[in-house]
Amino acid sequence: MSFHALIAKVEQAEQALEDRERRTSAQWQQVKTTWRQSWTPGRIVIAGLASGFLVGRTQPLKLAGSGGLLNLVTALSGMLASGSAQAAAEDAEQAADAAGNAADATGAVADRSAGVAPVSDDEIAAIERAARGG
Repeated sequence: MSFHALIAKVEQAEQALEDRERRTSAQWQQVKTTWRQSWTPGRIVIAGLASGFLVGRTQPLKLAGSGGLLNLVTALSGMLASGSAQAAAEDAEQAADAAGNAADATGAVADRSAGVAPVSDDEIAAIERAARGG
């Protein structure tokens, strides 16, 4: 077989491969579309009921050691959640304090600018700290 014949055969194989890739892609798109369209709300409810029934029949709590493992997981998740909540509460408290300091400093500047008294260096420093969030 000549070199040009081999090149022609390779090109033919490449074209066949590309054609199959296009057909496969089109078929996959069709499968995805059909799959999405077939999940109607009624079918979702039926699938949920069936899977719930099957899980209930297998009784996974017996496999988990009479709930000991489940209790451990529940306790750990509660502990992690409470730690996260406490950290969030502290962050919120710091943000509220910074906002309160900024409001106080702004009110003092407003009073001073209304002709009450000049702003001191300490008040300017407090305003700058409040603006920086600290």
